[in-house]
Amino acid sequence: MTDSADTEQGRETGTMTGKTGMTVGIVGLGLIGGSLARHLASNGCRVVAWNHRPHPYEQARRDGIACVDTLEELAGHPGARPDLIVLCNPLKAMPDMLSRLAPLIDRTTTTLTDVGSVKALVRQQVVAAGLGDCYVGAHPMTGTERSGFEASDPRLFDHALWAITVDASTDYRRFLTVARMITEGCSNRCIVIDDGTHDRAAALISHMPHVVATALINELTDNPDRNIAAALAAGSWRDMTRVALTDPQRTRAMVDEDAENVEALLRHMAHRLVAVADALRDGDDAAIGGFFAYGQPFRDYKTACAQDGASVTADMPLAPASWRGQLLESARRGEHVVAWRSDRVAVVERRPAVTVRQADQE
Repeated sequence: MTDSADTEQGRETGTMTGKTGMTVGIVGLGLIGGSLARHLASNGCRVVAWNHRPHPYEQARRDGIACVDTLEELAGHPGARPDLIVLCNPLKAMPDMLSRLAPLIDRTTTTLTDVGSVKALVRQQVVAAGLGDCYVGAHPMTGTERSGFEASDPRLFDHALWAITVDASTDYRRFLTVARMITEGCSNRCIVIDDGTHDRAAALISHMPHVVATALINELTDNPDRNIAAALAAGSWRDMTRVALTDPQRTRAMVDEDAENVEALLRHMAHRLVAVADALRDGDDAAIGGFFAYGQPFRDYKTACAQDGASVTADMPLAPASWRGQLLESARRGEHVVAWRSDRVAVVERRPAVTVRQADQE
């Protein structure tokens, strides 16, 4: 697959034009892989899955998923190879999985993607395995604190937003394969960004909050009035600590893989908390008021999102030489790609955005 002259003229994709015309291979039937496989199958896609243990296969087959016993079968044989293989295995298993798949994938036919919560590290591992030319990163922003196929639910992917990550070497046709799996196969939305931007944002809205939620339950556990506090805990405590109920080893692995970004955010958060603690000690009304008012642009954004007619759609033609930058700027404006008018025209949803005035930052 190359960004060749005929594709630059907007030639329509032949094998990915509808939900039922796509064959997707799923590696790993845990919470995310199982939910994705079931969601795609319910949307009319042909789904082939492999899991390191066969215990989910009976239920998966009842859900319309073709389960295979080996990675060789998943990668297919001439004339029956998947359009896309999605790696849903744990990140710690990624190097081994990539080395096993490298000799099996037909790179003229199959595109490789994943669902990992960090992207720069995965791309490094993909390149090290010699599969960089057929890879496009992806991360569905969905999940629960539970794990395993028994916790999977196709509804987990209802209305989900995905991040697709690209770099300077990403082939447009490979990107489009992943984007159409998301928008057509899953009926989901996506934004398109680079690995570094993704990992910094994921640290802010997921990885660092997991640490903060864990710190909250650690604080309760350490308190002599822990049982009184637990009895009094209601909605705000539940919402702030839900992710702390995740398997702690899974959370630790996720945070370790984005350690540099998480460390910087935790130190910044600690500075913020110490500042408000000092203000409370000193009775500094202005500082306390400023702390609670500072995030008003986000409150305004959430209010705007809830209003009827808050979003409109528009066509966005993508130029061959600048499509990556166009899509990144679209994401920064708060837009989501929701469909494709043609191979070179994305349909974007223009949504409310978090708007911070200079005066709000002073």
